[in-house]
Amino acid sequence: MAIPQQVMRSASPEVTPPLSAAQSEVLGTDALAFLADLHRRFEVTRRELLAARKTRQARFDAGELPDFLPETQAIRDSDWIVAPIPAALQDRRVEITGPVDRKMIINALNSGAKVFMADFEDSTAPSFDNLLDGQRNLRDAVAGRIEFTSPEGKHYAVKPDPAVLMVRPRGWHLPERHVRVDGEAMSGSLFDFGLFAFHNAKALHAVDRGPYFYLPKMESHREAALWNAVMEHAEDALGLPRGAIKATVLIETLPAVFEMDEILHALRARITGLNCGRWDYIFSYIKTLRAKRERVLPERGQVAMTVPFLKHYSELLIKTCHRRGAFAMGGMAAQIPINHDAAANEAALAKVRADKLREVEAGHDGTWVAHPALVAVAREVFDAHMPTPNQLGVARADVVADRQTLLEPSAGTITRAGFAANIEICLRYLAAWIDGQGCVPIHHLMEDAATAEISRAQLWQWLHQPGVTFDDGSAIDLDAFAADLAEARRRLGATSMPGQNRVDEAADLLDELTRADALADFLTLAAYERLP
Repeated sequence: MAIPQQVMRSASPEVTPPLSAAQSEVLGTDALAFLADLHRRFEVTRRELLAARKTRQARFDAGELPDFLPETQAIRDSDWIVAPIPAALQDRRVEITGPVDRKMIINALNSGAKVFMADFEDSTAPSFDNLLDGQRNLRDAVAGRIEFTSPEGKHYAVKPDPAVLMVRPRGWHLPERHVRVDGEAMSGSLFDFGLFAFHNAKALHAVDRGPYFYLPKMESHREAALWNAVMEHAEDALGLPRGAIKATVLIETLPAVFEMDEILHALRARITGLNCGRWDYIFSYIKTLRAKRERVLPERGQVAMTVPFLKHYSELLIKTCHRRGAFAMGGMAAQIPINHDAAANEAALAKVRADKLREVEAGHDGTWVAHPALVAVAREVFDAHMPTPNQLGVARADVVADRQTLLEPSAGTITRAGFAANIEICLRYLAAWIDGQGCVPIHHLMEDAATAEISRAQLWQWLHQPGVTFDDGSAIDLDAFAADLAEARRRLGATSMPGQNRVDEAADLLDELTRADALADFLTLAAYERLP
């Protein structure tokens, strides 16, 4: 894919609000120049690709179904493999993810996981303070000087042999309104990637630890080709050899599952694997097929990885990755410890073990957890069933996944409790997010933007598709939504919780998004201007 370059301009980027002294150390003159160069070279292509998403979605809304691309058949049929994977990433049996606050980074690096994915995307609310603090925290971690003392006086520091660091920038669709280049807001993706690479790429490369990235929410191999071009340019600009920057791609959109070979091929000089981003994938299934009554999903709790469209997606990912010499990473366990109820805690851990057993027996090379307490649980399962560093030798030639199986509707019901739970999850998460917190424990699950998006998209689809009913046969309509929303607003407004003072604002936004004629692409786009 040819990436057009814009004419270079010399004007400095505009940054608002004014930076503190500590922030100026991260976002200094040279760093801003590097970011501006990325914007001027790649912004036009980014916008063209976002426009292509809308064009394709319009075809889906008109009746077309996603499918494998005829024009890239030769890539799928031919034999090729990705570049060799670095020694530091040969064993990824357990990876932990989380936001970029200082204490979380230290605890994740010390968790016993093989990899820590520091997340600027779904688990970080992208206020400018959060982003710049996160970049400073990661710079300190790479330099080996990160530490933290809590208000209670507890001291945190990184222990020997920490997890390997990977970084997830925001998706292509998200802007960074606080940095404007030639009058245009920067891409959040380029800002997060560029600032981390500028400060840390050389240091990480010098010790054979990267830089390594997780790339989210892509919908096509052309978007992967844009990332490849961005990384090639960054390598040249920072004096790194080509292929030094490595990437793992999350397959978390329905269109992308039909282009996995092509995504691997576009990034073949640097890609190390694909990941089953299961929660965003469910959201994308709803969003992509929103106009199709026969593909309405049941309530979220009934859409497990064993339902056909998810089972075939994960198995095809394993087959595709291993054929190309790349790792196939499993999905997130969102459970968190239930310290006050031993029986409930054991039941939750049993679900985690069963999920990880399914993944390792299917052929996955590793898995994700959201809480340090789950690292040992997941690792025990993978250690017992994967004695080798990975399972690249598991070919899964038995897997047959075609358009029909990848799009198969999911049977189930919608209960009044499930409907109300979706409203509560959306309200709790949105209130916390616009108050600056990107991941929130709700009912013993760690909710982030991906899980909240499922609840939000389901509410819209259930209300806008004709004839969708509760399991008792009564109609799901705006009267039911208004009543449950009012009750949740009243109850949560009197509950001590993250973002409690933003509950009314979150309720108004959820009401607006749910009643709208069109399903909004992302709730984080709608909520972004409300961030502090």
